[in-house]
Amino acid sequence: SSHSPSQPEREGMFHRGPGLNLTSGQYTAPIAGYYTFSTTLHIARREPRRKGQGWRQSRLRVLICVQSRCQHNSHLETVSRLESSSDLFTISVTGTLYLQAGQYASVFVDNTAGSPLTVRSGSDFSAVLLGV
Repeated sequence: SSHSPSQPEREGMFHRGPGLNLTSGQYTAPIAGYYTFSTTLHIARREPRRKGQGWRQSRLRVLICVQSRCQHNSHLETVSRLESSSDLFTISVTGTLYLQAGQYASVFVDNTAGSPLTVRSGSDFSAVLLGV
């Protein structure tokens, strides 16, 4: 498909309430507080695997970072080992981050797989204010 991963085919796939900018892929906190972030990405290889060529123990990191700075204390991260048998897999990250009013959080995919990946429709990204 021709659409970019940050702009899903239907707005509702990523859009849950105010604060989420679909063009930038960022959720901006309306007020300071602790937010629970959750993302589930359905990721596919864009090229068919050649015979005998697996993921070769590739790892995929999915991060939710504040202000695009993926430092130790301002991000959530999961690392998944990619199974060599599949061309489509699901990876999730959930956790709590503190954001100041006006700060944003966004999802990053660190692809060391060596082949192009596509985030498929049905993926989601949400933020819920827990408390101030």
